[in-house]
Amino acid sequence: MPWLGAGAAYTAVADGVRGLALDGRLPVGARVPSERALAAALGVSRTTVSAAYDVLRSEGYLRSAHGAGSRVSLPTGSSPVERPDVEPGGEREPEGVLDLTMAALPAPAAVLDAVAAASADLPLQLAHHGMHAFGLPVLRDAVATHLTGRGLATRPEQVLITSGALQGWNLLLRALARPGQRALVEQPTYPAVVDAVRAHHVRPVALPIGESGWELPASPAGRRAMAQAVLAHVTPDAQNPTGMVQDDDARAELLAALTSGAGAAGGPGSSGAGPVVAVDETFADLVAPGEAQTPLAALAETRRRLSGDEVVTLGSVSKSFWAGLRLGWVRASPELVSRLAQVRAGLDITSPVLDQLVAVHLLARAPEVLAERRALLAERRTGMLAALAAGVPDWTVRPAQAGLVLWVGLPTPSATQLVTHALDLGVRLVPGPRFTVDGTGDRWIRVPLTVPAEDAPALVAVLREARARALASAPTSRTPARWTA
Repeated sequence: MPWLGAGAAYTAVADGVRGLALDGRLPVGARVPSERALAAALGVSRTTVSAAYDVLRSEGYLRSAHGAGSRVSLPTGSSPVERPDVEPGGEREPEGVLDLTMAALPAPAAVLDAVAAASADLPLQLAHHGMHAFGLPVLRDAVATHLTGRGLATRPEQVLITSGALQGWNLLLRALARPGQRALVEQPTYPAVVDAVRAHHVRPVALPIGESGWELPASPAGRRAMAQAVLAHVTPDAQNPTGMVQDDDARAELLAALTSGAGAAGGPGSSGAGPVVAVDETFADLVAPGEAQTPLAALAETRRRLSGDEVVTLGSVSKSFWAGLRLGWVRASPELVSRLAQVRAGLDITSPVLDQLVAVHLLARAPEVLAERRALLAERRTGMLAALAAGVPDWTVRPAQAGLVLWVGLPTPSATQLVTHALDLGVRLVPGPRFTVDGTGDRWIRVPLTVPAEDAPALVAVLREARARALASAPTSRTPARWTA
């Protein structure tokens, strides 16, 4: 077998399973194949697999129970508890530190123009109370027009204006999920998505993302488990942090998987056809028009996989225009929009009028502004990829198609140690475990494209030095895996 290399076969098998567990592609708690089944699949002896499983048990990566098989676990102390993307106590960043925990660009010049135009519009609003629970009508119109232009036919009454896409996700959790129920989330994913799930006492269930996209379960039992979630959060367009864009075939397969076992979920807001799917399109406008795919909600409605309230679209101007403008929207049926507005009444009621007017003017200029943003990101992506290839050729990068970040893989798990040493060198980063449900992914770091292309080599030099320090300070050095899936 070419993947065996020169070492013992059982070591290679153990390395492969360990690597999948650390990357989060085998979620904690997932049942691994029996020794006989894995031996047959790999074309090795059962003795080889048995020895590999023994190694993994001794290291804490497998836990076995008589009659219940073996399940993935993590060694005690492997799961990070701190949040390196948040400064303790809200302290000011030390002078000279480059903060790469935020994947956001400075505002384009169009924001100032939009603010000036919005200020001119504001007097017309001052004669009214300014409290619009569903959002300013003019902005709901603008969002509906924007979504329709992207291929998702939308009426203004289907739009609820929110304080960002993340608030939309929180409103869905608050309205549709009960404590103890399950929510399906991608792994890796944006950390706040999982934080919100846990804050509502809902159980996050990982949907792994591999090199080619969503890794959907093949077995009927696995698909029934997906359908038993009450909510699902997916980002098919410029996924954060991998930058992937899922094609229409992958989207259709996801819809089919989510409806397998229809009627199993039966959660609030569900018609028994699987979970309510929240499609987060925060980065969708950063996908080049020639590479854009059919919006998942439009595909669902066309193919009638899911309908009505079962596919909800979340959007925002924060990533595509400026992160300081905290405005987003939920696109759903008018009935669900009304329900979410009622839930929001107990929170912040509505979004600031002036900010909404700014968003109206930005959306009116979306084609030109977004073209500039995509061109800037393409230049920075090219520069960073070249710097990584030249400076750390043994590292891997997921094939990012769009978005604001790169998902960069290290030869061995050491991301948490790397970011600690990187901070000593003046760069603040977030390690892979922060983007997972179960603290795995310690072979990955997220590198935002907020650094100009000409500065990319200097950043990569810092990353290379930080990894060297991490390896030098490690008590032991793990042999690189010789087999991956």
